[in-house]
Amino acid sequence: MNAKPSTTDAGVGRTGYPGEDADTDTAIEALEQQLSMLWRRARSNSYKVARRVHPDMEPAAYGLLVILQREGSMRLTDIAASVGVGKPSVSRQIAMLEQLGLVRKEADPLDGRAQSISLTDAGTRQLVAAQTARKQAFHQLMEDWDVEDLTRLGTLIAQLNSTYTKDNW
Repeated sequence: MNAKPSTTDAGVGRTGYPGEDADTDTAIEALEQQLSMLWRRARSNSYKVARRVHPDMEPAAYGLLVILQREGSMRLTDIAASVGVGKPSVSRQIAMLEQLGLVRKEADPLDGRAQSISLTDAGTRQLVAAQTARKQAFHQLMEDWDVEDLTRLGTLIAQLNSTYTKDNW
């Protein structure tokens, strides 16, 4: 029989994790529920933003455009490494973005065997228009929030993102 330690054992919470207590467990459950809802809404918003850039663009491709906007011209392997996914997945997305006229491939000046990928002028215009619309929507959604609360939320989300880099599942 696998018995879990009781909540009365010194330093062990009800699920057996050291330092855990009922309040922490409740807080983590509430956080998990809210994050699940946030991620569902974020996926929905990603779909809408991607469609603003181009009606045929997949939501996952939006992030690739933002990376190219921020970094400039990049090789496919570098793009894949920056998003932490395999090269085949990124290659498929880049091919789709190229077909839509949002990115272009050119011979890499440092390595003729490789290709350098960058935004086209149309890709830049459409991406900036979508980002502007999204920023306006955030302003409208958050107009009742105090600047201090917005700043604190941004700080906490950054802290959460940093914590996720320690993922050890």
